[in-house]
Amino acid sequence: MKVYTFSQARQQLAALLNQAKREGKVRIRRRDGQEFVVEPVSEEPLSPFDVAGLDLAVSVTEIVDVVREGRTTDDRALKSLLPGKALQRTARKVASRARR
Repeated sequence: MKVYTFSQARQQLAALLNQAKREGKVRIRRRDGQEFVVEPVSEEPLSPFDVAGLDLAVSVTEIVDVVREGRTTDDRALKSLLPGKALQRTARKVASRARR
């Protein structure tokens, strides 16, 4: 990372900004030793959901099959854990949440 003195930064501001854009950051040092960083601001705000997709060559049918299998596996596990009436209450709660 390039370090400019305050005087250099003042005289070569355009070059400093271009270098910050290319390299990401540029430092400016004052006479008293304090340093400051100049860095470009991204033009678009980044979302945590803005991720690159993956081409896995998986069909819609395969995805639906996996989801259905997961749901039936959960139902079987739930049935083994809960007695009759508790299972019915839980099933009603799950069904009502799914409709929302």
